[in-house]
Amino acid sequence: MTILVTGGAGFIGSHLCEYLLANGIQVVCLDNFDDFYDPRIKEQHVRPLLEHRHFKLYRGDIRDAAILEKLFSENQVDTVVHLAAKAGVRPSIQQPGVYMDVNITGTVRLLEAMRHAGVGRFVFGSSSSIYGNQVKMPFSETDDVGSPISPYAASKRSGELIAYTYHHLYAMEVACLRFFTVYGPRQRPDLAIHKFTQLALAGQSIPLYGDGLTRRDYTFVEDIVAGIVQVMDLPGLGFEIINLGCGQPVTLLDMVHALEQALGRRLEINYLEKQPGDVEQTHADIRKARDLFGYQPARSLEEGVGRFVEWYQQEHG
Repeated sequence: MTILVTGGAGFIGSHLCEYLLANGIQVVCLDNFDDFYDPRIKEQHVRPLLEHRHFKLYRGDIRDAAILEKLFSENQVDTVVHLAAKAGVRPSIQQPGVYMDVNITGTVRLLEAMRHAGVGRFVFGSSSSIYGNQVKMPFSETDDVGSPISPYAASKRSGELIAYTYHHLYAMEVACLRFFTVYGPRQRPDLAIHKFTQLALAGQSIPLYGDGLTRRDYTFVEDIVAGIVQVMDLPGLGFEIINLGCGQPVTLLDMVHALEQALGRRLEINYLEKQPGDVEQTHADIRKARDLFGYQPARSLEEGVGRFVEWYQQEHG
């Protein structure tokens, strides 16, 4: 079996590639090493993978039809796990055109390349941001998601709709996985747990937008990878939208407290005005994932934050 992982040098992607290789699966990785954050971090992620004989790296953009054609002609790909994207709610408000181009046009070109190559299974990395600011909790896959509050969320919902179109027209098997606030070792440096850890260890205050009572369903990266792998092996997939979260949301202040415990120090908080595009709360209803393939998150927030801090201190001394 050969799996193409787009965005495979990133946070979630590198963990997925690592898991697949450890289980004897051929992995093809496509990544453009975007400078949204320091590309050297992604180079570090893939360096150990490059030593594996079942790993191939293609450096390029998902919008580049030529590299997609080359990739599919040189490899007998069975399944595509599409994680490549312009990420982040707040930056998408500043650069909506770029986000639409990469996340929508890039997804269409990837699906077209798959169609021409005869690849029939597509796993799409979507986002809980799609749910917007709805009041009903927990978020269920059957909820109305017609009111995204950021260009990033709108681009991810568009990706789901495009994927359904390819399922309908070409009988592709498709799973759209809505990830809920993924964290863990190798987390992007712009995300809260990573950023707060870096600032705390440098003796600086942490920026906290709003009153700290917004709630997030933090999900450990290994639980996300487990869910992706379980979906890849699911027979008779058809078309499914599936939440992958922890199912136990906590406040931002609760997360800060877990980080203080892991670091063994108090964090000085600098309260700032709430940012546009940020949702008030997320809470995943994970019953569908549990019923379909036995999905069961294994890490509590305290365990996961501890694992992140341990990784960070090893990486940065």
